[in-house]
This record gives sequence, structure tokens and C-alpha cells, in this order.
Amino acid sequence: MAFARAKKREPVGEAGLFEYAVGTLARKMRTERDLRRLMKARAEDGDAGQRAMDAVVARLVELKYLSDTRFAADYTRMRKENQSFGRRRVQQDLAMKGVGKELVETALEAAYGDADEVALARQYCARKRMQKPKDQKETVRVMNRLIRAGYSSGAIFKLLRTWEIPDEMIPGEGGGDSDSYAEKDDLPDF
Repeated sequence: MAFARAKKREPVGEAGLFEYAVGTLARKMRTERDLRRLMKARAEDGDAGQRAMDAVVARLVELKYLSDTRFAADYTRMRKENQSFGRRRVQQDLAMKGVGKELVETALEAAYGDADEVALARQYCARKRMQKPKDQKETVRVMNRLIRAGYSSGAIFKLLRTWEIPDEMIPGEGGGDSDSYAEKDDLPDF
């Protein structure tokens, strides 16, 4: 079955964009960059559309409907508490959503500043019903899931040691608290 192309909508002015933006924000939290991307499809082409989007964003910020700071704080808190994701995963997600680096660091420090990463990884494993691996293949699978969830290799190795996994079943252990998979500074800048 072929999909029909979406009909080209008539561009709307500032009032129409404002109404659309408020409805969009009522359904889901958004960053300023994300909201601009959505409004661009409905705005007029050129300079007039850009001015209308700027005015709508300024008005939404003034009314406190749109705040990247609040978005970053709420998003970080929810991802930590509800999904038990690690710091790196949340950092990458926020960067992909267009939140500024300073806001990301502030939100991460507030949420993960005094958190025990091994305890968070243990919560993640319990939430996902991950069991103690029985062989090296399962150990690698558990490690990969935890890395994708945003945990450092040091925390992963500590967790595996609490499960009393034999050292020969743990591939490529870089020792103690080493972070051999990716250093914090090696993460891509978005």
C-alpha cells in the first residue's frame, strides 16, 4: 500500500502559528528548536515567516509556556526516575533535542550529582528484569544493554562484580573504575 503525500498546507500568520504552538505544547513538552522545526512547515516562506516564528516564540517564553531550562530539568528527572537511564544517555538525548550545553550540564548535575551510578544500574536491571548472566555471551549482552542505557563501564564492571561473575566471563575489563568505552570528553558535540 502506497502512502499518499501530505497535502501542502496554506501558510498561516502569527496568530495561526501561536494557536498551533500552544496546542503542540499542550500535548507534549518541546524545546524551542523542536517547536521552531514544527512551526516552519506551517509558516510563510522567507523573512515574514521567520519574524512570525520569532514573535510566537518570544510570546510563549514570556507566558512561560516554553522554557528549555524547565524542559531539560523535567526531562532529566523523568528519564532518571521513570526509566532508570544513566547520565550519558540523558546527556545525548538532550543534545539531540537541541538543548544548550550549559543547560544540559546544569540539569544533569541537579539530577545525577549525588546519585550512585551502580545503584541506578541495578535499578535499571531490575526494571528490565535482567538476570545474572550464565556465560560470556550473556555477559556481553548485559554489558551492551547497560552501555546503551547510559552507564559508564566502571559502573557496569562494579555491578557485574556484585553478581560475582568470574573475571574470565567479563570481556575486556579495563580494571577498577576505568572508563574504557568512552571518556566523558569523547562524547560528540551536537
